[in-house]
Amino acid sequence: MRSEDIKPELPEQEPIIENKELSIWEALFPVIILVGLLAYNIFIFGDSALGGSNQFILLIGAAVAAVVGFRNKVTYKQMMEEVGHNVKSTSGAILILLMVGALAGTWMISGIIPSMIYYGLQILSPTIFLAASLVICSIISLATGSSWSTSATVGIALIGIGNSMGINPGMTAGAVISGAYFGDKISPLSDTTNLASAMAGAGLFDHIKYMLITTVPSMTIALIAFLIMGFSITSSGSPDISDKLAAIDGAFNISPWLFLVPAAVIFLIIKKTEPLVALLAGALLGGVAAIIAQPDILVKIAGGTTLDFNTAYKGVLQALTTKTSVETAIPELNDLFAAKGMEGMLGTIWLIICAMVFGGVMDAIGALARISQALLQLFHTTFGLFASTVLSCLAINVTASDQYLALVIPGKMYAKAFRDKGLHPVNLSRTLEDSGTVTSVLVPWNTCGAYNAGVLGVPTLDYFMYAIFNWVSPFVTLTVAALGIKIKQLREK
Repeated sequence: MRSEDIKPELPEQEPIIENKELSIWEALFPVIILVGLLAYNIFIFGDSALGGSNQFILLIGAAVAAVVGFRNKVTYKQMMEEVGHNVKSTSGAILILLMVGALAGTWMISGIIPSMIYYGLQILSPTIFLAASLVICSIISLATGSSWSTSATVGIALIGIGNSMGINPGMTAGAVISGAYFGDKISPLSDTTNLASAMAGAGLFDHIKYMLITTVPSMTIALIAFLIMGFSITSSGSPDISDKLAAIDGAFNISPWLFLVPAAVIFLIIKKTEPLVALLAGALLGGVAAIIAQPDILVKIAGGTTLDFNTAYKGVLQALTTKTSVETAIPELNDLFAAKGMEGMLGTIWLIICAMVFGGVMDAIGALARISQALLQLFHTTFGLFASTVLSCLAINVTASDQYLALVIPGKMYAKAFRDKGLHPVNLSRTLEDSGTVTSVLVPWNTCGAYNAGVLGVPTLDYFMYAIFNWVSPFVTLTVAALGIKIKQLREK
């Protein structure tokens, strides 16, 4: 079968809402207010801004957008319908977040994550740790097609290993995210890979092949950067880790057999099992593993004296839903072995819902379409068309707070412009991925940024500069376009 004949089966997309009465400055006004308030809010609250104040700022931004909408004959009902649609579209992501929290809880008390840290400390040295994390996450994400699942499984363990070595969590998170999005971006199993090719009208495997032109250089830059960082932080990792290993081994029953649980989850995802189902299975299997491998820990968490059905039930349910922790002989390690369960994901869910309210109102008043149209009109050259697409994707990621909209809206708006320039659809599909898919995780209130910050326990602004692959990709795609490298033309029949 030819690659041009392979088209992804995707649900029908909602039409782009346009409002011809809306000026570009009216469309940008809510964005300017939002960015200004968020910047001031972060200045005042710092990392704790995600505790609730940023969420309220997003609602203020939505209110400002609503006022602009009222001035341009958009009704309250229209706005609420779009908000409802946006919030509904995140229901899957919200459930996945809850399952990730549950999985992290049972994988902690069962000894799965402690075992990963225990063996990881012996295998990975601080010098190669960041580069190795990048490669490991790239392979897992390429095989599963999911950056989110990669962060929720291997990513959590790598954060723990990095913390044990004294490595900046932002660096580790940056390596994890860079690798996760590299694999997600070029995997044929990835939903964004399929969506970008569908929006541009390109064949799936033509799209993947063409993406390698910019993805390989971006990945090479990231790998070199992490190798350089690794050599610079060698001294921060203690060469003698025997005390740490002894403390972990004394607190948990460490065994390589525990890795059967994460292996089962990865297998399910590779077999195209829905991520929600795979993560639920992983959380429950983690609970079973806790009963078998860590009965003493389970009894202590449940507040009992012996392991019976009641204490096992109570201990596993607490790990799934609320905060749990295991103390070791070294107090400095105790933070590594604390999990928050589903409860720990509620702040991230709150942020996503508020971001969807802002994005829904912006879409309802026609601001998203107006911003993309204005950017399209700014440029008339071939390079300008590429630059306009990149800026549109970035703008939608910031304003709509959703990765998929950053692919769908510019994809629909620019498809005809690329054809009119005689450019093959793979040019558009590649640019959508290079600027829409990978940069979503760099926006704190975007669903991807909020998710990864919540799962990895590292604020978006802390890992931003270290997510090298993600922010380098747009620059690489613009460089390739400016130099005219591999700009595929449409062939007339």
